[in-house]
Parts: sequence; C-alpha cells; structure tokens
Amino acid sequence: MKNELLKIGPFTVYGYGLMIAVGILAAYFTGERRAKKRGLPYEHVFNLVVWCVLGGFLGAKILYWITEWKSIVTNPGFLGDTLTDGFVVFGGIIGGILTAYVYCRIKNLDFLRFFDTLMPSVALAQGFGRIGCLLAGCCYGKETNSAFSITFHDSGFAPNGVALIPTQIYSSILDFIHYGILLFILKKQKKDGETAAAYLIFYSAGRFVLEFFRGDLARGSVGALSTSQFISLFTFVAGIVLLLVFSENARDGKTKRDMSA
Repeated sequence: MKNELLKIGPFTVYGYGLMIAVGILAAYFTGERRAKKRGLPYEHVFNLVVWCVLGGFLGAKILYWITEWKSIVTNPGFLGDTLTDGFVVFGGIIGGILTAYVYCRIKNLDFLRFFDTLMPSVALAQGFGRIGCLLAGCCYGKETNSAFSITFHDSGFAPNGVALIPTQIYSSILDFIHYGILLFILKKQKKDGETAAAYLIFYSAGRFVLEFFRGDLARGSVGALSTSQFISLFTFVAGIVLLLVFSENARDGKTKRDMSA
C-alpha cells in the first residue's frame, strides 16, 4: 500500500490523514442526523465532534507517552521527537469521552443521551481510520503463510516484502460491523447509557482478540499481555459495570413511579 496518494506542488495528500478526515466527517454527519431524529439539540454536535477530536488526540498522545516512559526518562527529547506520531487508540477513546462529558456539563446537556447517540459514529470513524492504517502500513500483523495475507513494499512502519496478517482489514471490517450493531442496540434500547456501554464491551473484546495477531510488538506490554490488551480488560469491565448501573437506575426509577401511582 502507498501512503502518499497525491502531490500538489509542496503539498502531499497522505492516505492515513485522508481516511482520518473522512472518518471524522462521517462521524459528524451521521451523528448530527441521529441527534435530530432523537430530538436532541443537534446544533451542539459539531462543537462536540471538534472538541472530542482534540481531546481524543490529546488523550491518545498522553497515553502513548505513558507507555513509553522509559524512553522519555532515558531521552527527554523523545517528547518532542514524537509530537506528530505515536498514538494509543484507547487514550483517544478515554480522552474523547471525558471531553464530551465536560462539554455537556458546561452546556447543561444530557450527557448520556449524547453518549448513546454519538458512540456508533465513533465506531464508524474507527473503521475509516483503520483503512488509513492499511495505506500507511502501521498497526500491521504477524508474519503468515496464509493465502489471505498482505505484503507491503513501500511502508515506513511494516516490514516490507513479507507476507503479514492483514489486521488492518480485519479491524476495519469489525468496526463497520460494530457500527451496525450499535445502531441496532440504540434503536431497541430501553435505558440511557446502554449503547455507550455496549460500545465499550464490544470494542474491548474485539481489540483484545485482534491483539494476538498484531506484529508491531514494540508498542509495549504488561506481562504476557500487550498494553492494549491490558487496557481492554479494564474498559471491558467498565462497560459491564456501566450496563449494570444503568439497568439498576432504570429499575429504581420504575419502582418509584409504581409506588407513586
């Protein structure tokens, strides 16, 4: 795959950046449309997307630096050298969610309803983002003898000339499927927060499994698990806990209404 798609004078259009931009736009347009259908103040979706993107990139960068703390201690200049590369997706998810929460609190918006409404679009954006990974050659898989493989010839990340498991393709497909599942859950949900909790559960489980096929082992590890697998355990549990809390709150609310009837 080739990351440099087009050159116009001194400007270069990179596949990774283009797919990130497509993902953000797709998240915005689908999220705004969904907010309208659910009767939410959709005029806030644009600002939410912008702030969540900024918060997400900041969170992804901070978590990356945390995982690379040994490199920073050895060479403080590592911080400046990695300003434009090196991000951890889970940090982006956490940063984006926290930013959305703060924004909703400041604007006095119903965070849970926006949380449910926009999380499917996050999965959609991630699907496009993984296509960008495929074009750039990052987030690559292990070497394989399988017929279904991918070989890079001009990548600055993946080993070139070697057949690899196409983890980027698998990830992208799963993200798009995740998007469809979350839309179905949102349509059927009976309590606020259910779709958002489902996002955390499904994404964490899928990411945990896919990590076994990743070949970029330099990303760090915690014991026998990769850093992302280790974080997945906590986000998976967090999703389960949130689902139980939201269910309990819904039952409490129903009980109080029944008693007052």
